[in-house]
Amino acid sequence: MSQLSYISPKARIGANVKIEPFVTIYDDVVIGDNTWIGPTATIFDGARIGNNCKIFPGAVISPVPQDLKYAGEQTTVEIGDNTIIREQATIHRGTKDKFKTVIGKNCLIMNGVHIGHDCTIGDHVIIAGGSGLAGHCVVEDFAIIEAFVGVQQFVRIGSYAFVAGASLVRKNVPPYVKAAKEPLAYVGVNSVGLKRKGFTDEKVREIEDIYRTLYVKGYNISNALAIIEVEAPASKEKDQIVNFIKNSVNGIIRGLT
Repeated sequence: MSQLSYISPKARIGANVKIEPFVTIYDDVVIGDNTWIGPTATIFDGARIGNNCKIFPGAVISPVPQDLKYAGEQTTVEIGDNTIIREQATIHRGTKDKFKTVIGKNCLIMNGVHIGHDCTIGDHVIIAGGSGLAGHCVVEDFAIIEAFVGVQQFVRIGSYAFVAGASLVRKNVPPYVKAAKEPLAYVGVNSVGLKRKGFTDEKVREIEDIYRTLYVKGYNISNALAIIEVEAPASKEKDQIVNFIKNSVNGIIRGLT
């Protein structure tokens, strides 16, 4: 622990934590074992950082939210084990909506990413440099967001989805799909990503058939869902897709036209 850093004596620091010079750690902070805090990182009250994490130089964890409705309520940022937060990333703590912002386990949050208040990021998520998530967003497990993507508040991005770089995300992105173009649209199933994660060719074809019904055959969403529920083979992936779309009250991305 460097003498050039300020670490509050009230902070709870785990075993084998390495804190580099010029770090500031406030009172109400918990840092798990074997975590590395890089130079000039700032860890504000409410930070809950797991084991084996890496926080790179200039990262700012758990400042008060950029929300004029925030009234000083006690809220947190929770970061799961083995997650990497790269240079200059900012992660703001929650408001009275959820009282916490959550980053899951084994995530990679790259340089300059902003994650706003009350966001929930699943496990094994990758968010590339310069992307920004407004408040109240949800990114499910294994999703990948490329660089310089802007995500509107209250948007949900489904598990294993892939969002192309420099996209503007205004509607929910269903699980397992690739999203690109402007306005953002479905451009196919994330088949390469799914196979890399162990999905069989048969399972990928099942998912492709579901989205072919939803996006390619010309049905409206209600009719497509009715057909999918009857004709698609029973599977957890089918249930996940159907439930995601049914619960997307603000709509999902459109198909290519």
